[in-house]
Amino acid sequence: MFKISACTVESVTSGHPDKICDQISDAILDECLRRDPMARVAVETFGGHGILVIGGEVTTRANHADFAEIARKVYRSIGHGDDLKILTNISRQSPDISQGVDIGGAGDQGIMYGYACDETPEYLPLAIVKAHQLAAGLEKLRRESPKFKWLKPDGKTQITVRNGKIKSVLVSAQHSDNISAAEIKKFLTDYLIKPLIGDISNIEILINPTGKFTLGGFEADTGLTGRKIMVDTYGGIIPHGGGCFSGKDPTKVDRSAAYMARFAAKNIVANGFAKQCLVSVAYAIGRAEPLMIEAINERGKNLSELVKRNFDFRPQAIIDRLKLRRPIYQETAVYGHFTKPHLPWEKVIALKT
Repeated sequence: MFKISACTVESVTSGHPDKICDQISDAILDECLRRDPMARVAVETFGGHGILVIGGEVTTRANHADFAEIARKVYRSIGHGDDLKILTNISRQSPDISQGVDIGGAGDQGIMYGYACDETPEYLPLAIVKAHQLAAGLEKLRRESPKFKWLKPDGKTQITVRNGKIKSVLVSAQHSDNISAAEIKKFLTDYLIKPLIGDISNIEILINPTGKFTLGGFEADTGLTGRKIMVDTYGGIIPHGGGCFSGKDPTKVDRSAAYMARFAAKNIVANGFAKQCLVSVAYAIGRAEPLMIEAINERGKNLSELVKRNFDFRPQAIIDRLKLRRPIYQETAVYGHFTKPHLPWEKVIALKT
């Protein structure tokens, strides 16, 4: 059912324009939850060429935080130095939505998917794991190594895997003007790619294919919350319902149900019921009980009853089980939502058969 002979997966660094927006949206969410764990938050961020726009809905008992200042701190902490003009337009959640969410219903309609496999210790495909490791490695070198003072915040990575083996590695890294393309390739090959990939003798290595990448972040491009949903999840290897995660509190099943679906899929595999598992769940806005819960393994065997016995997909049950009313979201906004083992939906548990 899931046999894939070849796949290509990408990741981006924290300084990529879309990821800047994801981090700002989730930093605002975290601050709202610190002040009021019951806050309802749906914040979108758009930025580019000196302007940042923050819009959305926030309903909370606490005083609103200074959203512009949160955004500015996130932007500076990433490492971009240009100044931003920041506009905010935040209102309250629609009462038409609230009346369903207040009684434990889903904050939106939609379809969410969760996936896991036994290909790596992370229970994710090799291409996903390595693409994120390379992108995170770029940031680590930039922040920690004196040899990489020329490295700037924006960047992208891409891995192609065929029949379980890496065939190509692509790294696009923003850099200063005072280094040549040949030096960049040598530094990144020796200090980033070889340590993470190993033997590269039969792998095509591509680094900054245009030859130059000095302008990055909002100086070069626009960014938008939720435009990297494949980077955030499973790299396009499985279906995606289309809803993004960042900036949304856990009553939004786009986020919380996708986390629970990953939790279920990972534990189906970790407990030996499948080598690969795909979980899908669907909701109607305002209704607590899902319209559908389905799970299959790599042979197409239906595991839905096993999932239903072990995982309650009602929105409030998900929030309670995974303890989602906490400020834990900004760190999820970079390098994948399913690659950090300490997060609650990544925990391995024993299942009831």
